[in-house]
Order: sequence, then C-alpha cells, then structure tokens
Amino acid sequence: MSTKSQILSSLKNSIKERFPMPDIQIDATTYADPLAQFISMTKSVGGKVVELQAGDDINQLIRSLYPDAKEIASSLPEITIATRNPDTTPTAQSLNGTDVGIVRGEFGVAENACVWIPQTMKERAVCFISENLVILLPKAAIVNNMHEAYRRISFNDLGYGTFISGPSKTADIAQVLVMGAQAARTLTVILIP
Repeated sequence: MSTKSQILSSLKNSIKERFPMPDIQIDATTYADPLAQFISMTKSVGGKVVELQAGDDINQLIRSLYPDAKEIASSLPEITIATRNPDTTPTAQSLNGTDVGIVRGEFGVAENACVWIPQTMKERAVCFISENLVILLPKAAIVNNMHEAYRRISFNDLGYGTFISGPSKTADIAQVLVMGAQAARTLTVILIP
C-alpha cells in the first residue's frame, strides 16, 4: 500500500461520527424576464447581442457583422463561410490569426451574461485565440442564475467546458483597460430561435 493510501485509510478509519449533508436552500436571484436581463448584462460587460430572425441566413448575418474577416473558424455544420475547422486543424497553434471564431453555447445565465460552452470541437483554443468570438445561443436557453446553471452543466467525452462572458479585458497593469488581453477582443452572442 502506498503512503497516500495509508494516509487516506487512516483518516477514513478515524472518523467516529458521521453527519448527513445539510439540505441547503438558497434564494437565488430570479428575473421576470431572464432573456431581457441576459441581453442587458451582455451589453454591460462589453458584449453584443444580435437576434437571428426566422428566415435569416446565419452566414450572411455573420459576414455583415465582420465584413473584413478573412479567417473564420468553426466546426458547426451550418457555418459554411468558415475557412478553418477546429476539428481538422493539426494543432491549436494553427488557429492563430483567426479573425472570427464561431461556437455554439448550450445555455446563458441572466445574472452575469455567462454562456456555457461545452467542448464540441477538437481544438478548444478557437474560443480563446480568435480576435472576435461569436456564440450561437438558443433564445429559449437562458437560466436566471449560476445556481440553475450549475445544475445544467454536463460534460461530453471531451470532458471540458467553460463559461464565457463578454470580451476578454483586464486593467491589472497601470489601471489601463486592455481589450483582448487573454482572449477575444469582441464577443457577439447570436440568439437563435
């Protein structure tokens, strides 16, 4: 038996009395209109929200938002304007220079504008290396708060997911706001029906 196993076994055997975990009820914030709150919060953290209307072409909409983009990365089947695919790129570094990365969000959180993005592509770097990030999010998939969000999180075989809220920014150095310091300079959430 290893030292680690011995220590853990010793600790387990020294427990004299066990107590049940308490049932904690938290009165988390809820909103009369979670979608309106999500849109408001996304704008307040520096993001943009665009609503895809029935019959609109998602590719034309993205092109109109980023007319100068040359390198567009996405593995989503409905994105036909992609010039790079995070599923077929040889390395994460191959995505460097991506003007627009397009991913799918599973749900959004009204209280802080976070969007849960499970890894569905081979190279998840597309979420962070792209100059501009576009998240496709079902309009009906907005929860009130992080308590509701944590209950909805699930992982696929890739075992990774992340919350993203707004463009990357920091003011750590000399209190000067820098956009795109660790990830995308802009974030656009496209609400899909």
